Amino acid sequence: MRKILIVGAGQSGLQLALTLREHDYDVTVMSARSPEEIRRGRVMSTQAMFHSALQSERDHGLNLWEADTVRIEGLGLSIAGPDGGRALDWFAPLDHYAQSVDQRVKMAGWAELFEERGGKLILHGVTTADLNGLVDLYDLVVVAAGKGELVGLFDRDAARSPYTVPQRALSLAYVHGLAPRPEHPTAPGVRFNIIPGVGELFMIPAYTLSGNCDILFFEGIPGGPLDCWDDHPKPAEHLRRILDLIERFLPWEYERCAKVELTDDHATLAGGYTPVVRRPVGNLPAGGAVLGMADVVVANDPITGQGSNNAAKCATSYLASILEHGDKPFDQEWMQATFDRYWASAHDVTVWTNALLQPPPPHVQQILGAAQANPAVARRFVNGFDDPSDFQDWFLDPEKAAAYLATA
Repeated sequence: MRKILIVGAGQSGLQLALTLREHDYDVTVMSARSPEEIRRGRVMSTQAMFHSALQSERDHGLNLWEADTVRIEGLGLSIAGPDGGRALDWFAPLDHYAQSVDQRVKMAGWAELFEERGGKLILHGVTTADLNGLVDLYDLVVVAAGKGELVGLFDRDAARSPYTVPQRALSLAYVHGLAPRPEHPTAPGVRFNIIPGVGELFMIPAYTLSGNCDILFFEGIPGGPLDCWDDHPKPAEHLRRILDLIERFLPWEYERCAKVELTDDHATLAGGYTPVVRRPVGNLPAGGAVLGMADVVVANDPITGQGSNNAAKCATSYLASILEHGDKPFDQEWMQATFDRYWASAHDVTVWTNALLQPPPPHVQQILGAAQANPAVARRFVNGFDDPSDFQDWFLDPEKAAAYLATA
């Protein structure tokens, strides 16, 4: 039986571990926190997942919270105008619903499920020095912990990484009590609000420890009025500041917030990171090699909500590469090929995400404007969140966009 060690207990690491167990691999996961510590900890992300990523969980019986979690039926886009109103506002349905399950719920539950299915869960932080010895005990070591010392093992790929500093200041709060949008009160949807020159607000229906909720998630352009979290406010002040910003820049959304309250004492988060693509093979000081996965090697800004989707797709891709490799050694050539297979789809996500971090060029403004009058255009844009590769065929190229709009 082949022995595989996965360092990190997030979406990608646990999904890969659980699916390898289906094939009787001897799998060990090392996590710095126990399931109960994860549940009691701070929220970690927004994690809206679209159909194809959700299906990768259903295929392996990992959709444990699907029946209880609010269904995201569509996505609406609003652009703030200079007069405090909306210069643009529309909503379009998804072909298949999306869902967002708080990672405190999912990762704690999956870690327990992994042990129930015969996996070994070791609660221990891992350093580079630890890996030097661990690589000799396993056929393959996968690093799926996107933060901390181990990320430094993987060199930045400068050709694929246009940014060297964070492009947004991030801040979020999980809340109960948000009223539905009056335009589509029975169709829960992600609301994507753009404040030109300032940033974006996403409002995302989700499921957390206390049931269904909403996530208020600001992306602020550095140095602007949404970049105001360096003092690390306590949760109540954090929520008050978010609501003040919504009232100031997006008054039509503030009208929905009269009764909001935090879901729990750990329901806020602030920070930021630099989008980066790293080389997939980490070489250890003692000579061994480890394989990076998901946000260890491809970390995009969350403006397109692709983090958990990419993690799920990476786990699916890596599983296929491991199974197809049989009993052959997991050498560096195989590691590079395994990443290249995943990158074939991750590339499109990275290009699209990096493009949305910039002011929209004229052809994108034309597309978003056309979507307000043409439901087919709106629907194609919205469903691109499930299949970002489609954006290569129209959204990202001025000539292709013009050709599409001429026939849509």
